[in-house]
Amino acid sequence: MIQDWYWATYKAMQDLWVGFLYFIPNLVGAVIVFVVGWFIASWAGIAITKVLNWLKLNQAFSKAKWDEALEKAGIKADVAGFIGQICRWILVITFLSASVEVLGLVAFAGLLAEVVAWLPNVIVVVLIMVVAVIVADILEKIVVASLVKAKIKQTHLASLIVKWSIYIFSLFAILMQLNIASFLIQTLFTGLVAILVIGGGLALGLGAKDVTKNLLEDLVRKLKD
Repeated sequence: MIQDWYWATYKAMQDLWVGFLYFIPNLVGAVIVFVVGWFIASWAGIAITKVLNWLKLNQAFSKAKWDEALEKAGIKADVAGFIGQICRWILVITFLSASVEVLGLVAFAGLLAEVVAWLPNVIVVVLIMVVAVIVADILEKIVVASLVKAKIKQTHLASLIVKWSIYIFSLFAILMQLNIASFLIQTLFTGLVAILVIGGGLALGLGAKDVTKNLLEDLVRKLKD
């Protein structure tokens, strides 16, 4: 019986050693693929950033003063660097997926492939955030300038309402892009639009009826003249 245990243990250790020897080439190949991929991804990220800087993408944002609007929202306006880093990590995850496929980890490779396919959503989300901040800043300035010209004092409140309205709509767009509770977001969006329309109509009909009356009378008088 002791001899049987010996041969069983010997056979198990032999199979383990042979399996390890067969696994080593795959492990070395996977490491080489990942290391080479890491350097390629890093070089590509730096190259893309330099090309975008050469195209003066950041300067275009600064010239339009969009970087100031982004900094107010807590976003560092290094657009070229951000795009370069996104491209870099897409390549890193792609090479990592290839490495785990070499090791035979097909399920994990499939998961990484899904991550790579999902990354464009992150780019779209960031673009939505950037556009929302820029649009909010532009509309805020327009509203403030219009109210100052009309000699209305509540400029700060009006600018906050405009800015946060844009932010809330952009949040809905981001959640829908990420496919997070899409039906609920659509319902909330429809309800919010209805509230704004009804609230605006009531405010116009009740709080600004005299102003509206004067404007309409002035318009009719100009048309007659």
